Amino acid sequence: MQPQLGCFIFVVMGIVRKTKAVNTVLQLLEGKGKAKSVVNLIELVKDEMNKTTVYRILSRLEEDGIIHSFNGKDGLKWYAKCNEGCSAHNHTDKHPHFQCTKCNKVECLELEIDIPPIKNHKIDTTDILLMGQCEACSA
Repeated sequence: MQPQLGCFIFVVMGIVRKTKAVNTVLQLLEGKGKAKSVVNLIELVKDEMNKTTVYRILSRLEEDGIIHSFNGKDGLKWYAKCNEGCSAHNHTDKHPHFQCTKCNKVECLELEIDIPPIKNHKIDTTDILLMGQCEACSA
């Protein structure tokens, strides 16, 4: 089910309900190619919900193909909205991410990197992180 303006239908254990918490998390992840760390998300909503709720929402949104996650430097988990075409059964967001080593900004890169086939292996996901300095920091 697609989100409608101003509300989102969240399915938990077969019960469909609209939640303000899900809307809040989705609004924080708005913006093409923008990513936020789980630590940053928890800090931004600390007055509205606890971290367990944030983790639960992120897990469910990822399972439903609405967001994707990847590991940044230091193993910190980051989240971003999926592109069109992702679903609960198929994440099509197989792209690299860039993290600035100076300002820590992370973004999705609209690049396609070919992963070579590996004999006797089936690759389902990739997690490619490029690090360096963003345009603002390298100027």
